[in-house]
Amino acid sequence: MALKISLKEYKRVDLLAVDGRIDSSTAPQLDKALQKIIDAGRFRIVVDLSDAAFMSSAGLRALLSALKQVRRFNRGDLRLAGVSPKVKKAFELAGLLVVFQVFDNSVDAVGSF
Repeated sequence: MALKISLKEYKRVDLLAVDGRIDSSTAPQLDKALQKIIDAGRFRIVVDLSDAAFMSSAGLRALLSALKQVRRFNRGDLRLAGVSPKVKKAFELAGLLVVFQVFDNSVDAVGSF
């Protein structure tokens, strides 16, 4: 299953919606999309994972790397929205639920900035 990534730019926040499996073969796509936002000088990012079917450690690494970059020098934050129970389990196993702010939906996550 191919990974689909769509981006919506709002005034203060970028919303990145991910649809599909995030594994070792598709994580570079996610990494590239996040890096493009950061390189554009935008540091407030919401990643909507409501349509993500699976998250591997490679996907977690991409999100963690972006989180470190946006939080550097207190520039911004990366928040997660709509994390399914299956994907949430991956975050729990890696001990990353305490690192990311997780919201039920993208509206709440975008509004939190």
